[in-house]
Amino acid sequence: MPTDERPALRRPADEQLALGLIARTDYGRVATSLRAMPFLALARHIVVDGRVLLRMPLSCGYHLACAGSVVAYGTDNLSRARRGENLWSVQIVGRCEPVEPTAAELELFGPAPRLVDGVPYEPVYLGIEPQFADVNSTDGDGPKGRLDRVP
Repeated sequence: MPTDERPALRRPADEQLALGLIARTDYGRVATSLRAMPFLALARHIVVDGRVLLRMPLSCGYHLACAGSVVAYGTDNLSRARRGENLWSVQIVGRCEPVEPTAAELELFGPAPRLVDGVPYEPVYLGIEPQFADVNSTDGDGPKGRLDRVP
């Protein structure tokens, strides 16, 4: 797996914030197009070395539209924030490529589902190298508020 060529200290602040927020969740949505039509697909993710690694079901075939394309990947805390907590959503945009996760990365993903849409689950793994990041939140500091202040 390629390593990140930009050390964390040299990453733009919004990209660091976005990756930190993505790391706080387990699932998100990847957006791309399939036969010229936009679509969203659920994916399990981990953040490793400044990249977002995805695990998706092979049986759905969505990985075929994602691999080699520029995709958007997003997640949020909209359904799990407690009353009074700041809401946030984040997205990254970057080129998506197939990856072969290491044993340690596979462990970070945790157990896979047994079935997806009634079909035995076979995983496929993709990686996204962020080229653009966007964070929006309801905190008083605006969308670029500090990571440690966003729940």
